[in-house]
This record gives sequence, structure tokens and C-alpha cells, in this order.
Amino acid sequence: MPLPFLTADRAFDTADDAALPYDDRDRWRRPYRPGPWRVGAAALLLLLAAFVLFAAVIIAATATLSSAGTVFAIALVVVAGALRLLRMGVWVSARGLRHVTFLTTRTTSWEQIASVRTAQQPVRWLGLPRTVQGQALLLVRQGRSAGAQQPLLTSHNADFLHRDPAAFDRAADSVEVWAEEYGRH
Repeated sequence: MPLPFLTADRAFDTADDAALPYDDRDRWRRPYRPGPWRVGAAALLLLLAAFVLFAAVIIAATATLSSAGTVFAIALVVVAGALRLLRMGVWVSARGLRHVTFLTTRTTSWEQIASVRTAQQPVRWLGLPRTVQGQALLLVRQGRSAGAQQPLLTSHNADFLHRDPAAFDRAADSVEVWAEEYGRH
């Protein structure tokens, strides 16, 4: 019995196919996949949120609604944290480069970027204070000193730790190509 959804052996010859996501250069996209540390931490947070939501239902059935509402709000904060953790990273579009951290998002237009380059330097391990020798993708803005370089990606962050070293190189090269292509206006 054929199933209505697309399977591996089904052809892609339908005329109503939409354009692929990379065809729209104005759409924000991450030029690499989230790493296993980031996805694993988000999955654990979502699992914790499921238990907290279950506790909110039990509290709503046995105690006051205000205490259940408080526990439900805690679960929503945990879910929002997990989603923000998955959103962290470097995003690019034709408009510029966006660096998303857990608490802040900084967008820089391509005209404000002097260079994006890879450097060998001490980097933070999983964002913790401990540093190790690794690679970093550095952003240098127009009119800023060379010492004010902001690391966008590192070879030891949650996206690239314990992955193939070529994954960091591909991601860094992809961001550098975007900067070279759109920074030359």
C-alpha cells in the first residue's frame, strides 16, 4: 500500500515543488547544524520541562490553582530556555550576520564588517571559563581596533566539540564566503 508522504524511493518530479530554503538569500539561516552537545542539553531541558508540566497537572488536581500556575510558569521558562539554547549560534542572510547568544542577539550589517577570519588561539571550552587551544572565527567591525575582535564560533563550543574538525572548517568557510560575497558592495 503506497503511503501519501514522500519516501526515499519516490521521485521528486512534481511541478508544485517550492523553492529550496537556500534559494531565498534574505532569509536568516545557520550555515551549519547544531552540535550534539547543544541538542543533548536542549533535549534534557525539554525532558525536565515534561516532568515539571506533569507535576503542574498533579498540583492542579490536588492543590490550589495558583501553585499549579507557578509550576506551569516554571515549565514554560525551561521550555523557552531549551528553545533559546537551540537557536544560539551564527546566522547569515543578505542583510548581515547575526550572532545569537543565550541572552542577547547582535545583528551586524555586511557594510559594518571589516573582516571575518579564522585564527588559532585559546578558546573557551563549552563557554566555560576554562580555555584550551583551538580555532575561532573572529568578526572585526569597521572602525574598531584589531583587539576588539569578537569570536563568533570556536572549535570547542557546543556545536563543534567532539565533532569532525572539518565541520568547524566548513562552517567557518561558509560564513567567510557570505562575508566576502556581501561585504564587497
